Amino acid sequence: MPTADQKLDCALDLMRRLPPQYTERNLSRLVDLVPEICEDLLSSIDQPLKVVRDETEGKDFLVCDYNRDGDSHRSPYSNTYFPPMEDGALPSDKIRELEVLANDAFDKYREMYYEGGISSVYLWELDTDSGFAGVILVKKSVGAGTGNEISGCWDSINVVEVQEKANGRSAHYKLTTTTMLWLETKSEESGSLNLGGTMTRQVAADHELTDATFGHIKNIGIMVEDLENKMRAHLNDIYFGKTKDIVNGLRSFASLEEEQQRKKLHAQLIDNLARSNAQ
Repeated sequence: MPTADQKLDCALDLMRRLPPQYTERNLSRLVDLVPEICEDLLSSIDQPLKVVRDETEGKDFLVCDYNRDGDSHRSPYSNTYFPPMEDGALPSDKIRELEVLANDAFDKYREMYYEGGISSVYLWELDTDSGFAGVILVKKSVGAGTGNEISGCWDSINVVEVQEKANGRSAHYKLTTTTMLWLETKSEESGSLNLGGTMTRQVAADHELTDATFGHIKNIGIMVEDLENKMRAHLNDIYFGKTKDIVNGLRSFASLEEEQQRKKLHAQLIDNLARSNAQ
């Protein structure tokens, strides 16, 4: 009889191999199959980001477990919950000031790198007096739900933990980034293709702290930018590069006669080179 840990490992291994755009549906089915590991599953699996409207500010924001209290989510713009709730958890004035500046900074980062989409930043206090934590969310969708032949989505979840040193001149940062990417095409010319996956990476580093406010935003921004760039390059090589190699190996644009002629010419060239080297 498998243990709870073995069931959880198998469930996580399965979820890593399923399309990320169907995470919520597949997770619900897994919970129905093994309800005894429901809490561990929900806390271990990142789900695609959802969008909620801040009616007060007239802006959309991203929601996840980090800005949720009950069935409501806190907006980074108005600092209120939607749907409204009276006793929702709120950050301290100091953390809220840093959160507002971080949202402005990462909004510019999103526009530069993603040329659209939505970003949201949420910060909260840690149990220690010299640290805080936060999450930087970015979502960019293309053609989803519009009936276009090509649709896709990029979800990026960057969780950072900050611990300031005793001297106040530096801080330790631990960043965990999860990226969910999927691409789907449906057309008569190219057929149907569904490509997607999830990747998680973690880095930690110490950085100098020149300013208690802008210094943190600068250091976190550098780490997020560097790790996301590396993950983008890795995803491009694995998902798109490898898929392209496989498709090219399965399909040839040249006719059989042209392919045979090319192989024959290739063999002749090798033979001529071998003879030249032997002389």
